[in-house]
Amino acid sequence: MTLGEICRLYFIVKIFLTYGLDELIPRMRLTLPMRLWRRGIFWIPNGHKNEEIGVRMRLAMEQLGPVWIKFGQMLSTRRDLFSPVIADQLSILQDRVAPFDGIKAKEVIEKSIGDPVETWFDDFDIKPLASASIAQAHTATLKSTGKKVVIKVIRPDILPVIKADMKLIYRLARWVPRLLPDGRRLRPMEIVRDYEKNLIAELNLLREAANAIQLRRNFEDSHMLYVPEVYSDYCSENMLVMERIYGIPISDVATLKQHGVNMKLLAERGVQVFFTQVFRDSFFHADMHPGNIFVSYDHPEDPQYIGIDCGIVGSLNKEDKRYLAENFIAFFNRDYRKVAELHVDSGWVPPDTNVEDFEFAIRTVCEPIFERPLAEISFGHVLLNLFSTARRFNMEVQPQLVLLQKTLLYIEGIGRQLYPQLDLWKTAKPFLEEWIKDQIGLPALLRAVKDKAPFWAEKLPELPELFYESVRHHKILQHSVDKLTNNMHAQRTRHYKACYLFGVGATLLLSGTAVLLNRPECDFFPALLMAAGFVTWLIGWRRTN
Repeated sequence: MTLGEICRLYFIVKIFLTYGLDELIPRMRLTLPMRLWRRGIFWIPNGHKNEEIGVRMRLAMEQLGPVWIKFGQMLSTRRDLFSPVIADQLSILQDRVAPFDGIKAKEVIEKSIGDPVETWFDDFDIKPLASASIAQAHTATLKSTGKKVVIKVIRPDILPVIKADMKLIYRLARWVPRLLPDGRRLRPMEIVRDYEKNLIAELNLLREAANAIQLRRNFEDSHMLYVPEVYSDYCSENMLVMERIYGIPISDVATLKQHGVNMKLLAERGVQVFFTQVFRDSFFHADMHPGNIFVSYDHPEDPQYIGIDCGIVGSLNKEDKRYLAENFIAFFNRDYRKVAELHVDSGWVPPDTNVEDFEFAIRTVCEPIFERPLAEISFGHVLLNLFSTARRFNMEVQPQLVLLQKTLLYIEGIGRQLYPQLDLWKTAKPFLEEWIKDQIGLPALLRAVKDKAPFWAEKLPELPELFYESVRHHKILQHSVDKLTNNMHAQRTRHYKACYLFGVGATLLLSGTAVLLNRPECDFFPALLMAAGFVTWLIGWRRTN
């Protein structure tokens, strides 16, 4: 461990102790060494005793930087795991992180566009509209069109902090397989590597602009989701300019109800939007925490989501989608045997897994959650039970699905806030059944033919020539095979003849030797036999070469 990593680790421990977060360590025998270290090694007192634990957690994560802020954002959606005191404070991390100086933001913008801000924008507000872990946003007006826009700017000097924290996390990940019995099954290095890739990707706003353009195109003219327009001519790696939207934050349930928004339909559409992105488009917004989602003021009886901040997106290949859809449907139908078989067929569990035992374990975990409203279901509890099941059957964590799992957690947290009675299963099941039917039925065959038709039409004029060439190559190949066969036959015949001559020659040599030994007085006849044997053997030897 380098000196810089040691210093960063000390800083993290210092922040945790300064804000008294060691109070969260459970008081049990297993954690006794950690609590003793607190008092025996680190002499750092709690400097915020008068603050509630939620405030202290938020302040500590803000001070530690973007890696920890992102973690706090995810925790803020799990109100079933934390008290409102903690969840409410962590939700501030979604869009109300302490901003950096607006003058520095203006400098970044001017460096990106190569001109003073006033050259391209009017009414630039030096005070940020919102501030998050990676970037902050300022409002302005485009000089060329008069449209209201939001300018998003990356926090300066943020990359070294991210890299330092990720080095420490990598070191911890390497120790997981050594410290935990089933640590290798969790594949911690792959998960950390994937997390780092997505975190670094957020620092490139050109990538976010491209993601937003793609997502906007996927939901063009949709009444379920609206994605603001991106003005790509003004974008760079450190700056993004997009249409300013006006909506109600998804977390402001009181205002949503005050405006008469159909909360049941809104919650159902959230599930539909997610599954549409995953299964129809294979391209989904993977950072759907409440700070990135709004609801349009228009048509509250027919509510429309507004999605921003497309820095993190996910995609699944055809096999992943098919596997997930079949698993979901099997879960919905309580076909736990099918779920167990799918896990074995996909390689998630070893092929020698006892399917009957695995089926029973899945039934034990999942059966209690069905036919109950979302408010009564704790997915956190279910995930803990599934983790125990995975440990028993050596199920491997799938890194390519980590983003999808995280997004599902966000969907649950949002759904719980909007409409606690939402039946997530009944909302998703018809969509998935229709998708499966569309993938394996006659429409799928016709669509495949339609998709391939232009390629076939392009190759059609070449078919006669291709047919002629194939016949010609077949004849050449057949001639070569016949020639090779004949050569092999001739070689085999020569080999047999050579062996025969070797045998005759050896017999004559032995016979001549025997006659010479038994009848020494016969000089001519034994010599003739031996000479004939030698000549015969020599002829056989020449045939082998």
